Amino acid sequence: MLRAVVGIVAFGLLGFSFTQILALLAYGGAQAIGGGVAAWVKDPNTGQIFLGGVVTALGFLGSTLVVGMLAFRLKPAELRWRNAGGAGRGITFAFLIGIALSGLILVLSAAFGGARWSPDNGTAMLYAERIGLVLLILAPSALAEELVFRGVPLVLLDRAAGRGAAIGITALLFALAHSQNPEITTLSIGNICVAGVLLGIAFYAPGGLWSAIGFHLGWNWAIASLDAPLSGIDLRIPFINYDPGGPAWLTGGKFGPEGGVLATLVLAMATVLASRLVLNQQKLKMED
Repeated sequence: MLRAVVGIVAFGLLGFSFTQILALLAYGGAQAIGGGVAAWVKDPNTGQIFLGGVVTALGFLGSTLVVGMLAFRLKPAELRWRNAGGAGRGITFAFLIGIALSGLILVLSAAFGGARWSPDNGTAMLYAERIGLVLLILAPSALAEELVFRGVPLVLLDRAAGRGAAIGITALLFALAHSQNPEITTLSIGNICVAGVLLGIAFYAPGGLWSAIGFHLGWNWAIASLDAPLSGIDLRIPFINYDPGGPAWLTGGKFGPEGGVLATLVLAMATVLASRLVLNQQKLKMED
């Protein structure tokens, strides 16, 4: 366990250092270019999310290579980059599951909390263009967060303390990393922790890391595409306007659907089902 903790701390420090260096280079380059590029990277709801995701993904990919592969000699299969499930199939299936679950929360918010959508400025074509751009903006962040929390730390903790403890600890760290998001509440943090457990289970699904990335991206994209706040962040979707209804403890309010009791119920249900399907399947394979 001590070796795992030292490895995780080294992984985090090195990844953070790489990320900061890359961020300075990227933002410095954008300022040198000037004009629209410089303005775009300063936008907290578009450029900062995209560029932050890119540099974080690259920084922790570098840390994975140095700490995970060189120091701890973890192989791509152990990091679940490669497995029998296939990356393409894993990311696609999990992406659709993520969309379905977050969409279910929004449907329940409309049915029981009075959430509703109304027409807004813009056209259907502009809406389609925007949600396509949002998918590209959110993809690096999903990759980055899965490398940070469901990569080397999860594998090292699994070896030291067992799979259940590893999923739980990384889920808690995942929730704490979001504790400074706008409009955050205690219930929101709890829901994010449960989502972290679900993502940890997805990591052990046939698609491996790619299943976790696909689920994460599908979940985020569906919420943002329906103009709901994404963990307190408004990505400004044209053509439709989302009203969360209330009360906030039920629908999530300004934090978005992830912050309400309806999300708690859906996430808990999905976690129980996924644990039975995925973790029990893995246990049977190990026994064979």
